[in-house]
Amino acid sequence: MAFTQTKQQIQHMLDQALIPGASYALIHGSQVETGQVGVAQTQPETQPIWPNALYDLASVTKVIGTTTVAAQLMASGDLDIHRPVHDYLPTFQDRQVTVLNLMTHTSGLSGYIPNRNALPAAELLAAIQKLPVSQINRNHRVVYTDLGLILVGLVIEKILGMPIQTAVTERVLVPLNLPSATFQPDPAQCIPTTYSRQRGLLQGVVHDPKAQVLGAQCGSAGMFASVTDLVQFAQFMLGQRPHDDVLDQVTIQSLYQDWTPNHQLRRSFGWNLWHLTADLPPVIFHTGYTGTLLMLDRTTQSALVFLSNRVHPIANNAAFLPARRRLIAAWLADTVTFLLD
Repeated sequence: MAFTQTKQQIQHMLDQALIPGASYALIHGSQVETGQVGVAQTQPETQPIWPNALYDLASVTKVIGTTTVAAQLMASGDLDIHRPVHDYLPTFQDRQVTVLNLMTHTSGLSGYIPNRNALPAAELLAAIQKLPVSQINRNHRVVYTDLGLILVGLVIEKILGMPIQTAVTERVLVPLNLPSATFQPDPAQCIPTTYSRQRGLLQGVVHDPKAQVLGAQCGSAGMFASVTDLVQFAQFMLGQRPHDDVLDQVTIQSLYQDWTPNHQLRRSFGWNLWHLTADLPPVIFHTGYTGTLLMLDRTTQSALVFLSNRVHPIANNAAFLPARRRLIAAWLADTVTFLLD
């Protein structure tokens, strides 16, 4: 197991000061290679990185947590993804947007919420449910938004009678026996995110402002986890660690395809898709704003877990995004070699 290009690109990101450090894992079949590069933080002082540190997963929360619970409820018949969201949430203003629209980012939800990050949770949730919908975009265009998975979290809350983060903990994290994944981390175990003299070091507190406001009702962000947690989740999604009490293999396999309404927009149920070739099943993946990435290739039984705090010390780090695309390309190039063996 080499993954030479992938490891070189991770080192390049460190050498170019795009990340203070990172923890990663490379999976191929039964082989798992893990590593750390760089440091945990540079401000207000440099601190070393350590194995099994917890990272703010940001939007990777969506696929490990909310998407998995939604897929459970879909498989059990408790959630009809083709029904309008309004059927589950009568306070949701639009009567045409479906749960599937939310899960594939084809809802057409748009608009701006004034003072969004300063609103109390109840007011923020009410404002989200009153946002207008672009009928031109609905069903026909993928426009990525956190709001869709926040709303799915509310739908799940209605069905199960518990906040989405509680549902994720009870129905995903505990049965999969993920050793340290949590929504309530010990700050001392967490890699810090942002730092400023005014606000100090953000450590063990979710970086996403909406998640800070919504707390347990946030289905779009808020999970902290280690490389070990994500390795075990990746092995579950690759079919290497079956847990039918969480998701059966037929349901997991179905996620490796286009779920958009016209099946042409390259988006799965909660996951993003990357098509290597037209004759191979796609790779599924998801990114997180804080510098996280999870990629899964069921065909080659390969995965990439990449956890960094690229927002440290400040979040304005646009050069990271093209570097992450190069990391994705490097990993995909490495996986192609397994097809040729």
